[in-house]
Amino acid sequence: MDKKQSYRSVAEQIKAVTEDENNIIACMATVSCLLSEAFPDFFWTGFYLVDDKKPNELVIGPYQGSLGCLRIAFGRGVCGVAAASGQTQLVDNVHDFAGHIACDSRSLSEIVVPVFNRAKELIAVLDVDSTKEANFDEIDQEYLEQIVTNVFARCTML
Repeated sequence: MDKKQSYRSVAEQIKAVTEDENNIIACMATVSCLLSEAFPDFFWTGFYLVDDKKPNELVIGPYQGSLGCLRIAFGRGVCGVAAASGQTQLVDNVHDFAGHIACDSRSLSEIVVPVFNRAKELIAVLDVDSTKEANFDEIDQEYLEQIVTNVFARCTML
C-alpha cells in the first residue's frame, strides 16, 4: 500500500471511531494511536494542547512514543512555531531548525499541524516525529491537515 492509500485507510478508521465522540482527549488519543499504528516510521505521534491557564504555552496531551516535552512556549521549537504562526511546519532535519527542542535525540524529521476548533481557534498541535531524515512531505501535510480538520471541527468538548 502506498502512502496515500495508507492515509485514506487510516482516515476512514479515524472517522469511524470518532464520528460519535465529542471528548477532545478521547479523539486525540485515538488519532495518535491509529496514526502511530498505520505508519511504522512515525517515531512519536501526539498532541500538545493550548494551556487554558497559560494561553501562550502548549502542554503535553495524548501521544504514542517516548517521553515528550511537558511544556512548550509559543514560538519555541517546531511545535511552538506552528502554534504561533497557525501554519503547518514541515522539517526535513530538526537539527537544522533554529531553536529546535530535543525532547528525544533520536528524532530527525518532524511535521507539526495546528489544530483548530470549529470557531477557528487554535486548541492544539499534532506533532509527528521520525528517526529518518526527510521522512515527511506534502502528502503527509495534506492528509494530516485533513484528518485534524475533520475530527476537531466537531470533537471539541473536554
